[in-house]
Amino acid sequence: MAAKPDLEDLPGVGPATAEKLRDNGYDSYQGLAVASPGELSNTADVGESSAADIIKAARQAADIGGFETGSDVLQRREQIGKLEWLIPEVDEMLGGGVETQSITEVYGEFGAGKSQVTHQLAVNVQLPREHGGLEGSAIFIDSEDTFRPERIDDMVRGLDDEIIEAMLEQREIEGSATDEQALEELVADVLDKIHVAKAFNSNHQMLLAEKAQELTAENEETDWPVRIVCVDSLTAHFRAEYVGRGQLADRQQKLNKHLHDLSRIADLYNTAILVTNQVASNPDSFFGDPTQPIGGNILGHKSTFRMYLRKSKGDKRIVRLVDAPNLADGEAVMRVVNDGLKPE
Repeated sequence: MAAKPDLEDLPGVGPATAEKLRDNGYDSYQGLAVASPGELSNTADVGESSAADIIKAARQAADIGGFETGSDVLQRREQIGKLEWLIPEVDEMLGGGVETQSITEVYGEFGAGKSQVTHQLAVNVQLPREHGGLEGSAIFIDSEDTFRPERIDDMVRGLDDEIIEAMLEQREIEGSATDEQALEELVADVLDKIHVAKAFNSNHQMLLAEKAQELTAENEETDWPVRIVCVDSLTAHFRAEYVGRGQLADRQQKLNKHLHDLSRIADLYNTAILVTNQVASNPDSFFGDPTQPIGGNILGHKSTFRMYLRKSKGDKRIVRLVDAPNLADGEAVMRVVNDGLKPE
């Protein structure tokens, strides 16, 4: 693992200030470089002027924060990973899968399959790249008590034999896809690479996003870097705790801060962020589907990709791409079965 930078080398950062910064998750020049002076001032107990100097020095040390050419942006975008759903119709609609360095929002009513998507992608992210994965680990922030290790077990066993064989080889587990002992070892190893935390309220959920950045930084140079952070669901606690129009501004402000923290992980560590969102019914809607995602414009603008799940007949679900910067809107069909998410 790479050595942590020496924060005391920055102007105005003594041992005590450095310790406060590290305790609050600012243990890299990149993390400091994208902080705001007000945020840093409150965290490290220094004046805003000193905080601005620290940030400026960190930006120079991290070589971040300036303009770059379109060619530079293209080169950086070539590092973006695509995490496949392993449902050809959906992956084609997404231009290859869920992107790293982006926030993907999946919204829908109860029972539409949102949590199934988070579980499946927490498995798929660990697959070898030639099978649609990113060879990374996952973080799962659970705000609705939805994470079920038994479901991960089902989904691992539900993968094609060829993929299971590749996973066993990748992890140096002896056996085959038909060997029960090898499968049990594989499931245990997959679960070990999913870091789960239950969020008890919105403040705790925001703290967990900060902790997720620390965990991602710690694992960046390991064999299994964090390649996806799932938040299921993003809005449940905010919706329950901030009721009525009088509290709407406070709710949106906190939600905005939370989304910025998640976005920072995506940008700094080439990680995919997948958030699920609840819906509310719009009684003024006379035509089309009356369900609307919670979170308003703040979430709408911050999500790079927005996907709407809705129930169909039996185990079928309609997956609709509602918004994407470089892709056309579209629809695909998948099935939610015991083995996980499968093509129609």
